[in-house]
Order: sequence, then structure tokens, then C-alpha cells
Amino acid sequence: MERAVRGADGTGDDEPLFRPYAMTGGRVEPRYHLAMETLVSSYAMPDSDLALLTPEQESIVVLCRSVRSVAEISALLRVPLGVARVLVADMADENLVRLHQPRLNEGQPDLHMLERVLSGLRRL
Repeated sequence: MERAVRGADGTGDDEPLFRPYAMTGGRVEPRYHLAMETLVSSYAMPDSDLALLTPEQESIVVLCRSVRSVAEISALLRVPLGVARVLVADMADENLVRLHQPRLNEGQPDLHMLERVLSGLRRL
């Protein structure tokens, strides 16, 4: 029998304890570093192909039709940030999503990226 806990949003919805572990196959680290501000966008995909994805992958593809940060994906799917990082990295390896990594080591912040992050925060 599956144990459940109260929902993270306090509504009392039951969530299984093992779900994040099962979503990532037990992995806690993505194959490569993904900053929480890494932006993610999805490729155009017919609905028939969406049916072949896991529910989490489908949700991420639909969410990322508009560019989203890894942190936004985590919040909107209500999964821990580490789980979102693993799922997004796996999907990038499978060419299901595009990653737009910030260029933090060039010294100057990318103003376009900062504007998109600000816009995303306002939408929350």
C-alpha cells in the first residue's frame, strides 16, 4: 500500500512519498549543471507525439511553449528543484527541450535574459 502525505500547497490533497524518486529513477543530480535561472523552451510537437511522453515530460513540454526558467518549472509542477533539474536535463538530452544557459562568466549580465526572468516573476 502506498503511503501519502498532505499536499505541499496545504489543500490536503494526497501526494505519494516516493513520487519524486520515481520520476527521476532515483537520481538526485542532473547529468550536467543546470542553474535555476536556466531558461527552457520546447520544440513544436504534434499532440500525437505528446502521448508518447511521461506525464511529467508532457507537462514540461506544454509549460515551455513559453520560455520558462528551471525554477518556474519546479514551482509550477510542484516538484523539488532537484527533480526539475534532472527531468529537464534528461529531456534536453532527448531533444525534447532547448536550454538557454546564462553566460555568467562573461562579466556582464545579459539584459534580455534578465528582462525575461523579471517578466516570468511578474507572471507568478
